[in-house]
Amino acid sequence: MALQVSARVSVSRALPSLPGPLSRAPGVRFRHAVASGKPPATSALRSHISSALRANKFSTTTATALWKSGQGSHSSSSSSSWGRTGWLGRFALGAALGLSTAALAQSIHTGAITAMARKVDLDSAERDWKEIKDYLMSLSVSERRPLHRTSGFVPLDDIPVWTPTAGGSGSNFYPRNEKLDGKISVYSGDITKLEVGAIVNAANKSLLGGGGVDGAIHRAAGPYLKKECASLNGCETGEAKISGGYGLPASYVIHTVGPIAYEGVGETERTALRSCYRNSLETAAKHSARSVAFPCISTGVYGYPPEQAVHQALTAVREYLDVHHDKLDRVIFCVFLPTDKELYLQNLPLYFPAAPAEAAVKSKL
Repeated sequence: MALQVSARVSVSRALPSLPGPLSRAPGVRFRHAVASGKPPATSALRSHISSALRANKFSTTTATALWKSGQGSHSSSSSSSWGRTGWLGRFALGAALGLSTAALAQSIHTGAITAMARKVDLDSAERDWKEIKDYLMSLSVSERRPLHRTSGFVPLDDIPVWTPTAGGSGSNFYPRNEKLDGKISVYSGDITKLEVGAIVNAANKSLLGGGGVDGAIHRAAGPYLKKECASLNGCETGEAKISGGYGLPASYVIHTVGPIAYEGVGETERTALRSCYRNSLETAAKHSARSVAFPCISTGVYGYPPEQAVHQALTAVREYLDVHHDKLDRVIFCVFLPTDKELYLQNLPLYFPAAPAEAAVKSKL
């Protein structure tokens, strides 16, 4: 009984910091806010919260529904509406994942959602991956950091933007497009540490993990990634499918299957590789992932020559951004070998040229 009273008091004290009038906060009873002689209004949402406080648990179905209703409020109504509904969704999902009422109430009271996050176990896959994914997607970037399974993370702001040298040679493959300035990066390092909207996995057709970058991503994300991937029914060459990031700093993983080029590169292989990049970018944009990091697709055991693959990658990215530059803030080419980095730095000016020398001089005058 003492726990229930404490939880109720903690939740009630948390609400004054929310925007909007307290008397209209959905699903919460305030006896002092009810006019004399009038019974308190009833609502399904209040019933769910009250019963959860009594029973110290939520059903996972109700939890997911509450969180999604909060997301809907966020996208379709005012920010004050999100403030009143979003915390309820987080409360519900946290309760569904086994966190105690007292811990949930205290987290809402102090704003320390990260305390809840630390109690979600991403090292085992005992729960439904959908519940875990929904909960993780309800957290902010900073709230997810305690759940990273990597030894560190690299925020997007720490990834340098590639800038073309002014006054290029003029023998470019594409004309200059100022709208693409600041949208490209070349990063040398571990793709599993990038805290971006989505990282791309050079996967095999099963999507169940393998060697190279595929295995590294699965190991860093944890077992829930494989569990969700098992529901995706594989992936064909050139296509792309998306999953949650789980223990990764990235919110999403986009899985794409590159072409095998052991016997040489023809138009079939070139088209398939461009499709990998284009479909991955389209998938990212569809899920509002505004920053995407690519590994070198197909250049490992699949045998695609890196000096040829770089042109298909840059062609696909340039052509997508020409049309959809407003959908993405950054495309990152994440490389491991120094030779791959050099290939990108040499060829990027051909696809994303700087202003001609005369234009650069006039802009300074």
